[in-house]
Amino acid sequence: MANRIVLNTISYHGKGAIQEIPLLLQSRSLKKAFVCTDPDLVRYGVAAKVTELLDKQGIPYTVFSDIKANPTIENVQNGVEAFKRSKADCIVAIGGGSAMDTAKGVGIIVNNPEFGDVRSLEGLADTKRHAVFTIAVPTTAGTAAEVTINYVITDVEKKRKFVCVDTHDIPEIAVVDPDMMSTMPKGLTAATGMDALTHAIEGYITRAAWEMTDMFHLKAIELISRHLRGAVDNAPEGREGMALAQYIAGMGFSNVGLGIVHSMAHGLGALYDTPHGVANAILLPAVMEYNAECTGEKYREIARAMGVRGVDEMTQDEYRRAAVDAVRQLGRDVGIPADLKGILREEDISFLSESAFADACRPGNPRDVSVEEIAALYRSML
Repeated sequence: MANRIVLNTISYHGKGAIQEIPLLLQSRSLKKAFVCTDPDLVRYGVAAKVTELLDKQGIPYTVFSDIKANPTIENVQNGVEAFKRSKADCIVAIGGGSAMDTAKGVGIIVNNPEFGDVRSLEGLADTKRHAVFTIAVPTTAGTAAEVTINYVITDVEKKRKFVCVDTHDIPEIAVVDPDMMSTMPKGLTAATGMDALTHAIEGYITRAAWEMTDMFHLKAIELISRHLRGAVDNAPEGREGMALAQYIAGMGFSNVGLGIVHSMAHGLGALYDTPHGVANAILLPAVMEYNAECTGEKYREIARAMGVRGVDEMTQDEYRRAAVDAVRQLGRDVGIPADLKGILREEDISFLSESAFADACRPGNPRDVSVEEIAALYRSML
């Protein structure tokens, strides 16, 4: 069976990369942009860093910011209607995963209106046309939504998140400018950075992993281990390193899938609005321990990438423990909670476990898992 890699047509990286956006639109004779962003980025002037560039070049645009964290079916449907009213012919998505995922859903449905209920996009939807032309500008260093073929939407009615996987949703162009991430507070920087680490580690050990994606994931783990602490302290080098690291992780996991860390985190986000990165960061060490027996020598390479010395002299049990300990220590250093106390309620565990088992990320987990085992993992973190 052939392996497939889907990436952006073009990506720009580094300080000042957003300066390219007006020309990218003009060179394609695009007339009006639908700027999809979240209300905080409008309120604090982050989105304006891009819209001011459009203003200077006389490029008209409409701003859509009716987006909440863990975006909902309603957010996507409202976005579709707003896009139609705007008469725009392209999307500029500015934000973290919430804005990007909303933009993907909007772009897909505008060009594939038969999926207007949104729920029918869950899993591998048989869309026929690529989404509306999109330039994606991340403002967090974690989700890598600008380079992935995945997006996640919350079904408020059913109290669950669902994952959509579609090669037609990937933005044509990614503009990864660390200056767009410089206003992230410490907590968000830590959470999104640990989300990126979860992407890299789960992508590295998933069942579909292969040599090319292993290359991406190991480099991402190395860069995150080197730069996340500095990024949390708002050091320029840390910001730049994390901007690149999370993108490289996205190049990998988008093409091979994830595992039960994400399956379990999705439910926490849907039920409690727990920030996705925080949920992943808390769950990751425990799930790594659970998966260890089905990972061969991969934890040795994770430990090595995270800077652990002497891994070649360690036994398998020792390097597996070293990898988990390194992940746990990084989370501790950047202020991630150690458990789910104050988040998870015992009475919700059965529902959450069933939701996690049904989640699209679960089949990629390297170890077969049951609903009961997922429930036990949740309880271990109370």
